[in-house]
Amino acid sequence: MAPRLSLVVPIYNVERYLGECLDSIAAQTFEDFECVLVDDGSTDDGPVIAEEYTERDGRFRLVRQRNQGLGAARNTGWRHLTPGTEYLAFVDSDDVVPPHAYQLMISTLDGTGSDFAAGNALRLRTSGLSPSHAHRRPFHETRLRTHIGETPALVTDRTAWNKVYRRSFFDGAGLTYPEGILYEDAPVSVPHHFLAARVDVLADPVYHWRVREDGDLSITQKKTDPRGVVDRVRSMELVREWLLARPEPAFAEHLRAYDRNCLVEEIPMFFWTVPDGDRAYRAAYQQHVARLLQAIGPEAQAGLSPQLRLKYRLTQADSMPAFVAVQRAHRLARRTRQALRR
Repeated sequence: MAPRLSLVVPIYNVERYLGECLDSIAAQTFEDFECVLVDDGSTDDGPVIAEEYTERDGRFRLVRQRNQGLGAARNTGWRHLTPGTEYLAFVDSDDVVPPHAYQLMISTLDGTGSDFAAGNALRLRTSGLSPSHAHRRPFHETRLRTHIGETPALVTDRTAWNKVYRRSFFDGAGLTYPEGILYEDAPVSVPHHFLAARVDVLADPVYHWRVREDGDLSITQKKTDPRGVVDRVRSMELVREWLLARPEPAFAEHLRAYDRNCLVEEIPMFFWTVPDGDRAYRAAYQQHVARLLQAIGPEAQAGLSPQLRLKYRLTQADSMPAFVAVQRAHRLARRTRQALRR
């Protein structure tokens, strides 16, 4: 008989954290699960740790492949799930799952019948736990059987690992993680919000998202790596392409809402790092963000604040020295306001 819950855990060079991650899964109060570990061509002793878990706990099993990246490893794990499991979740192998996380989400889904449940997250540092700013707005209160149309802040719920999906919904959606890019979560997580009939949003933290410290930064935390801006823009484009391909009239409004979020929240994340980036980073920002702005179109920018419109005009005009000067002035003004408030 198939377990009720399937978990997929991609593994790549995380021996420092893997034991803590797998311990947290093994200690779940919801015990009826399988855990598919995907060794994505690790060159450290992570696979040895994974093998030890498979030997002592029959719920864990290991799949191996050459290194293809996180998106490909998640897809491999999904393809190796036991047929007939009811629920599906993903875990990144350097993070930690609180003991009651899956019990909470599955019991909620059992009661509501929603397509998936998504919960709050905490940042995990050596100094302890703190709220995740990325999850603060969509998860500030519990809302059962809601939808992104009723709770627009869910457009910012882009992470893969704070969710339990009803397996029939996930499989039926036909979405797999893009391979070969960073920020592969959004092109799956955001469309799922638009496709779902109902979603359970939980204010309770269901995931501890690690911040790698002491020089051990994950690639997505290296803020001025040109690949970060290239792949993040590509991630946004993939969501837009999916929305543009939907024939239903409602998706035109969904596209406008998503474009607005890109302009107001997601693209401005790059602004703060452009002054600190080298020539390659600034060139990548200008080229790829300008392409995205052109695709979104000038009409969507018309209602933005004067500050945002100015920065986007400078970006599209390839006036990076002026953009850097404006952003440095903005950063200084913000720091001055913060100091005055203190």
